[in-house]
Amino acid sequence: MKLLVVLAAVTALCAGSALPTIPGDNSHYVEGESRYVWMPDGEGVPHLVDLHAPVEQKLLETRNGANNQYWLFTRQNPNNRQIIVHGNANTIWSSNYNRNRPTKVVVHGWNSNGNSAMNPAITSAFLAVQDCNVIVVDWNQLANGLYTVAVNGVPSVGQFLGNFLTWLINTAGGNWNQVHLVGFSLGAHVVGNAGRTTGSRPIRITGLDPAGPQWGGNSRALNRNDGQYVEAIHTDGGLLGIFDQIADADFYPNGGRNPQPGCAISTCSHSRAPDLFASSIRTNHFSGRLCANINQASNNQCAGGVLMMGNAILNKRGSGIYGLRTGASWPF
Repeated sequence: MKLLVVLAAVTALCAGSALPTIPGDNSHYVEGESRYVWMPDGEGVPHLVDLHAPVEQKLLETRNGANNQYWLFTRQNPNNRQIIVHGNANTIWSSNYNRNRPTKVVVHGWNSNGNSAMNPAITSAFLAVQDCNVIVVDWNQLANGLYTVAVNGVPSVGQFLGNFLTWLINTAGGNWNQVHLVGFSLGAHVVGNAGRTTGSRPIRITGLDPAGPQWGGNSRALNRNDGQYVEAIHTDGGLLGIFDQIADADFYPNGGRNPQPGCAISTCSHSRAPDLFASSIRTNHFSGRLCANINQASNNQCAGGVLMMGNAILNKRGSGIYGLRTGASWPF
């Protein structure tokens, strides 16, 4: 019996450490055990990540939230960014920032930058339905490196973002009841830390498939206390995203797991979250149904009250677990 236990343990260790060879195929992955996993970059291309890669602390001293860039887009400049520099008020006065408008903040994930596909998709959707300030956060210096390093740098990126927003509102005006933070993957944990830094003042925070690897039980992960209302959209739970309920309202489209409809490789399911959100802003057509438990959500068996998934409504409120089905292609 002891020999069988030892053999089982060795087999599990080998499976967890085996180097996967098919790009984008995470069928081998076991949460909390596997060393390697495929993750998509900002254009959806899968890259192999070593979750045991050592973190260089000296790197974090230079590649941290101090390097964040804040790109402003409005209806006056929908395609050409205006960079606002934290501490330089002149960069606000020379921009199209308007304190009377709602302010949307969009944060990318790992191996991405301010130009990655999700940013123009979500920015253009917001500007199509609302006269608002959209601030795209570019934290590429830290995001475009080892995943383990980026994970450790997320709190700093979020804290600098929170301090920037506080400075922006204190300097140029604005209203926390009109501030909506949106983050994808690691970016979801960035906006969580940003909200926490401001004293949970943003009226709404949306986490798009919050990153899962190395975030289970992590006290710095996005949670329901980070803003006045916090929601999460789970599309790759248990693989690249967190599956557990972490927000006021948690949405589980198509069961919240891989594969999402229309996805040929598993990393596509993770990237589906920002696509669904961009679509929801424009049309607000995703009707989530309240579930009795997460099991119902994962099996698409929810039939309770309705709460719309995503959208741009600032005073949105709701709580609980919600399930729904979507289509396989835009607008889903």
